[in-house]
Amino acid sequence: MKRKILTVLMAIGLSAVLCACGDKEEEAVVATVEEIPIAEESTKEETTTEVALEDELPEGMYFSELTNEPIDESLKNQRPIAAMVDNELTALPHFGLNDADIVYEMMNSTKNGRITRMMALVKDWEKIEQLGSIRSVRPTNILIAAEWNAVLCHDGGPFYIDPYFAEPYSDHFSGIFSRVNNGKSREFTEYIMPGDLDKAFSNSSVDREYNEYYPGAHYNFAPKVDPVDFSDNADALDATKIELPFDHNGSYLEYDEETKLYKYSEYGKAHLDGATKEQLAFKNVLIQYCTFHQYDENGYMIFNCIDAGKAAYYVTNGKAIQCTWIKTSPTDPTRYYDKDGNEITINTGKTYVAFVPDDNWSELIIK
Repeated sequence: MKRKILTVLMAIGLSAVLCACGDKEEEAVVATVEEIPIAEESTKEETTTEVALEDELPEGMYFSELTNEPIDESLKNQRPIAAMVDNELTALPHFGLNDADIVYEMMNSTKNGRITRMMALVKDWEKIEQLGSIRSVRPTNILIAAEWNAVLCHDGGPFYIDPYFAEPYSDHFSGIFSRVNNGKSREFTEYIMPGDLDKAFSNSSVDREYNEYYPGAHYNFAPKVDPVDFSDNADALDATKIELPFDHNGSYLEYDEETKLYKYSEYGKAHLDGATKEQLAFKNVLIQYCTFHQYDENGYMIFNCIDAGKAAYYVTNGKAIQCTWIKTSPTDPTRYYDKDGNEITINTGKTYVAFVPDDNWSELIIK
């Protein structure tokens, strides 16, 4: 039996949904979402079992709940961290984002050209050599970290975060990481270094392992032997370049046909790790239409990330499909559904998630 979510008319992108192709301006696409059937959770569990049976699993390994890649079985119950990484030009180069399993990018303030900030989820955080620089957190990040049962790593934040951190589902470490002399002002010198997290857990009551607020498996992964491919989907869009409407840093992703990954760039150049000099790249790209509330004249804000029936895109292997997303509570995972109401399946690998403000949605370009 299927559950149904009733939603009102939804304009994907409000007055216009993106999708410019080259220099040609396309017609606005308006979708009506009435009764979207959603499969019961048991269906997702069955899919996970099928993945484990079809993909080869080396001895002593398990499939990561963040990427579906095989990782050491000793990590199975370990909580990931969610690190807040500064994205101001002065903070570059970033260190360690290439080690993240999932990277979120979203507006951090309505001021300063709507500057964005990264939140990097890392399951195997003991492997971190240097991650950051670490900066302050916002309420949206707390709500998203909660759906992964992740421990937030940051350096303070506005008082608007206080009621969220008072909730029992929320754990965090703030301002306790290493300072690295990089020749920059102090605000750009804090990094997670080897031993920092072990010390933080040892000196606190924060659980290292998943606790009662862990909602279970998150993404619905396709087996690696049978990846998601939209090449025969008539409704799929070509997606070899994605231009995010983030004016401050102008981030974009370009599809590399050889590696089958989306390579990330910002500030007009490839995003290279400060240590490895490798470009940040992802197998999956998820883009969410999100309304937001501005708290005050200083630009502090929160995305309405607990919502239903809002527009999204899933992008992989050079193609994109339109979908909708839903998140029903802080600890409930964000789910994505196709036009028929089926939860989408995503490919094994790292994922980039962008929250695009509703009033900038029409400026998003996928071509």
